[in-house]
Amino acid sequence: MTPRERFIAALERRPLAGRVPHFELVFFLTMETFGKVHPSHRNYAQWGQMSEHERELHRRDMAGIFIATAERFEHSAIFIHPNPDTEEERWRMVDLIREGTGGKYFLMMHGDATFGIPTMTEFAYRVADEPDEVKRDAQAKVNAALERAERQSKRGVLDGYALCTDYCFNTGPYLRPNKFAEFVVPYLAQLIRGYRDLGFYTIKHTDGNIMPILDQLVECNPHALHSLDPQGGVDIAAVKRRYGDRVCLIGNVNCGLLDTGTDAEVIESAQYALAHGAPGGGYIFSTSNCIYPGMRLERYELMLKVWRENQSGVM
Repeated sequence: MTPRERFIAALERRPLAGRVPHFELVFFLTMETFGKVHPSHRNYAQWGQMSEHERELHRRDMAGIFIATAERFEHSAIFIHPNPDTEEERWRMVDLIREGTGGKYFLMMHGDATFGIPTMTEFAYRVADEPDEVKRDAQAKVNAALERAERQSKRGVLDGYALCTDYCFNTGPYLRPNKFAEFVVPYLAQLIRGYRDLGFYTIKHTDGNIMPILDQLVECNPHALHSLDPQGGVDIAAVKRRYGDRVCLIGNVNCGLLDTGTDAEVIESAQYALAHGAPGGGYIFSTSNCIYPGMRLERYELMLKVWRENQSGVM
């Protein structure tokens, strides 16, 4: 099986022999690893002044970074961050990466259209003062996202969407569960259903303590939940027991420990995630966020060493 096929098997909760698939939502240490600035960290304010030849050189350089990262660290999927993030550049980047890999990797992009923490202060006032307008805006955002996805589906080269709107702090969701059920869940469920109808896989990402809204997230029917944040008190063993037969789980390796913990703590966290996530299928190995700037590369490589030595896989 190709990495892409193994990733899809995990999303569909099918048992896999050997190591479970692995990927990271973002790997930012490209300067340290390859001597190249990560595509998301590039300022293309003068993109409009570039010749098309120069733009193509930049596109191919960025695509090469995404591919090199997947190959170097044995990722099964590539989360593409187009820059500039226009619809046309999204299409071009997906095409370049698919062209350069021959369908080896599962390709996804950001595709959330729901309200989350970044708009929290304004949103809290609006929920109280103009709830009907909030709902109209929520519906418009979902409609626009699905229209873009329908155009993308006709190209046939993207596998899925990562829905990267954060809903939770370490202490819990930014909305009370009853308000979350009113102002987020109907639109998240509609978005996921629309993506599924178009043939896309969906991975719902949110950091923090999702436990008060876990039931609602699962009811929205994503293929997978990411990142199962232990810093927010999320225990993958508990989530697996409750919903391992309904949704693929991704993550739970404590990225805070990768940054500030001991080697022994990193190893223990990685082993725990594998031991409780992998049995029965439906698990993808990952940190509880991403490989962010400032993290030591050797800590990520230590985490991967645990994964590579876990050959028993899902039996």
